[in-house]
Amino acid sequence: MNKRKRGAAYEEIAASYLENYGIHIIKRNYRIRQGEVDLIGEDASHLIFFEVKYRKNNGYGAPYLAVSEGKKRKISTVSRHYLWYFPTNKQVRYDVVCICDTHIQWYKNAFDYRGNW
Repeated sequence: MNKRKRGAAYEEIAASYLENYGIHIIKRNYRIRQGEVDLIGEDASHLIFFEVKYRKNNGYGAPYLAVSEGKKRKISTVSRHYLWYFPTNKQVRYDVVCICDTHIQWYKNAFDYRGNW
């Protein structure tokens, strides 16, 4: 299985997991030229931009650590674009869903917006 197919499979696992916790997934793989957000979802009070990270094991560190400053800035840029075209009155949040082997960990409010409005 190539990297893109593997990523899509784990994003699907993450989406199902989040839906079980009441998150409505609005978009998958929202892309613009400057980057991509894996999942965009909402609950009663938040619009949430999700980064999904998978690792077979923690040999190279926890999956959460793979969300670099640069990736956070890209997600922030993509979120600004999304909000320009799809404004909301909900609070915006940035979460990370990590899958390590079969364990799923959801980090709510994992980072703040990185950039300028």
